[in-house]
Amino acid sequence: MLKKLIIANWKMNPSSLKEAENIWKQTLINATKAKNASVIVCMPYTYLYLAKKHKTKKIILGAQNVFTETSGGFTGQVSVSMLRDAGVSTVLVGHSEVRKDGDTNEIVNTKINLLLKNKMNAILCIGENHRDHNGFYLAYIKEQLIESLKNISKTQIKNISIAYEPIWAIGLGAVREASVDEFIEIKIFIKKILSDMYGNTIALNIPILYGGSVNPQNSKLFLAEGGASGLLVGRDSLDPKKFNLIINS
Repeated sequence: MLKKLIIANWKMNPSSLKEAENIWKQTLINATKAKNASVIVCMPYTYLYLAKKHKTKKIILGAQNVFTETSGGFTGQVSVSMLRDAGVSTVLVGHSEVRKDGDTNEIVNTKINLLLKNKMNAILCIGENHRDHNGFYLAYIKEQLIESLKNISKTQIKNISIAYEPIWAIGLGAVREASVDEFIEIKIFIKKILSDMYGNTIALNIPILYGGSVNPQNSKLFLAEGGASGLLVGRDSLDPKKFNLIINS
C-alpha cells in the first residue's frame, strides 16, 4: 500500500517560537505513530531550525516557497541551497497566495526546474478562482499545469506531486467546501493532461493531492472516496489534535 502524503502548511503562523516548537513536537509524536502516511511540514523560514533541534526521520521538512535565483543581491529572498542546508527536501511551488503576489506560471516553472536541478522535490499547487457553468475553469487549470511543467522531463516528473487547491474553497473566506465529486472530476482531468504529456504509465503514478479547507471531517472522504494521494492542510495543521485526526484518517 502506497503511503498517503499529509502536508502541513503553517503559512505565516504561529506568531511565536515557543508556539512553533510546541506544534512541531506534538506533530512529531503524532507522525511517529503514523503507519500509512508520510508527513511533510512546511513551516516559515525562521522556524526551520526546529527540525535540527528536535531531530526525526518521521517528518519530511518542507518550505513554503523558494526564490528563482541561487544567490546575489536579492533582499528578503531565500535560495534553494539555503533551504537544502536547513534540511528541507520538499518545497511548495505555485500556491495560490504566492501566485496572487505575482508568481506567474513561468516563474513557477523556473522554481520547479531549480528545485529538480538541486535534487529536491516539488509540490506544484494549481487551482481555479471560481467555477463557471461553461467549464472555462478547466482550460485555466490545463494552462497552469502545462506552463508550470514546461521542459520537465519524464525522469524529473517523478519528483513532483500535484496539489489541487480550488481557491474558492480555501481559508476563512471560502465560498464553500469542495465536494469529493468535484475533486474526482479534476483528478481525472489532471491525469488526462499528464498522460498526454508523459504517457499513461507515468501519469498514473504522479500523486494528486487535495487541498482546500481540509479538516478531520472531510479528510477521510477525500482520501478514501476521492482517491486522493494525500492532503495539503492549512489552518488545521496548526492544531496538533486536529492534524493528528487527519493523519489517522
